[in-house]
Amino acid sequence: MAVYKIFPLQDATMYSRYPLMNTGIDAILEISNLNPSTVGTPIVARPIIQFDQSQISSVIDTFNTGSTAISASLKSFISNASGVVMKSDIYAYPLSGSWNNGSGEYLDNPSTTNGVGWEFRSNSGSNPWNIDNFSTNVTASFLTASKGGGTWYTASTDTRLNLEYSQSFNLRTAKDINMDVTDIVKTWYSSSKSIPGTYTEIENNGFLLKWSDEIEFDSNLAIQPNMQFYSTDTNTIYPPQLEVKWRDFIYQTGSLEIINTPDLYLAIDNNQGVFYSESINQFRVNCRPEFPIRTFQTASIYTTNFALPTASYYAIKDLDTNEYIIDFDDEFTQISCDATGSYFTMYMNGLEPERYYEILIQTRVDGNTIVKDDQYYFKVVNG
Repeated sequence: MAVYKIFPLQDATMYSRYPLMNTGIDAILEISNLNPSTVGTPIVARPIIQFDQSQISSVIDTFNTGSTAISASLKSFISNASGVVMKSDIYAYPLSGSWNNGSGEYLDNPSTTNGVGWEFRSNSGSNPWNIDNFSTNVTASFLTASKGGGTWYTASTDTRLNLEYSQSFNLRTAKDINMDVTDIVKTWYSSSKSIPGTYTEIENNGFLLKWSDEIEFDSNLAIQPNMQFYSTDTNTIYPPQLEVKWRDFIYQTGSLEIINTPDLYLAIDNNQGVFYSESINQFRVNCRPEFPIRTFQTASIYTTNFALPTASYYAIKDLDTNEYIIDFDDEFTQISCDATGSYFTMYMNGLEPERYYEILIQTRVDGNTIVKDDQYYFKVVNG
């Protein structure tokens, strides 16, 4: 199984109240519909996030996954939330126009206007967002007094594809965004490769995130959701990410015996302890009964390796925060096996460098679910 994380090429937030303001290097991305008493109309904020298409295509091409075999999720991590007291939906769409990141932060004084804002896609005064005469399946949403806010695709001429994704939030739900965007990524890939017979007219200009039409620009004081997420310029370990997953599970044990007791001992081999951030490593999972049955044989019973069952999975935790960076997944973190033993492949690019991580192994044996959390540590460093 394979999980590959891609971090943003650029991101920014567009604010209807400050149509020329650029926030390209701000540490926060914001989605809001606020109704301050000093302003007559609601203040809407929409973040946009773009991931490098060459990196997306390289992942799909290099690992021979084929665009139809991948799963892709947009992830963004909450910094602060308020006003989400009822069911509120955030939507993600593919942007229909290119834009420039800029170098501004929220409420710079004087305001920075050298990149994307609510009114313009590039510098202030050049390349305005389209506000009429839209191409097929392209739309926008704004008030007359604050025209702009981006343009996006709502559908594809290929009816098999879904270009509108959403996630619901309320007072008690977790506030991180974890949204399936597979069809959008497939469309970008097809477009970048000009693949015959596929939908190729939507280029990768990134994602636009917004509240539902029922929420945006609503002046009801009871509807003021505001969610702030860490941007790619955060000084934390929580930048947005595009998580690409594919199934590369292989299970060929040869003459290797499969472990059949829940009392098992595991050891992680091929763990050199420190890995460069661009490296790929195949961890070998050695397994044997914790209390082997004594037999008459020339080799030590403690050196005989067993295969883990097919229902075996790995997870990765940040050692400092104790958070799952890659959680157990029945489809995408399943542990493979060959005639030598069990193994899984780890792509270090998706882990923040200069941090320590822990490997956890979950397996199901004889009706028992066992999780091994036995201090299998490693560190990722820049390079």
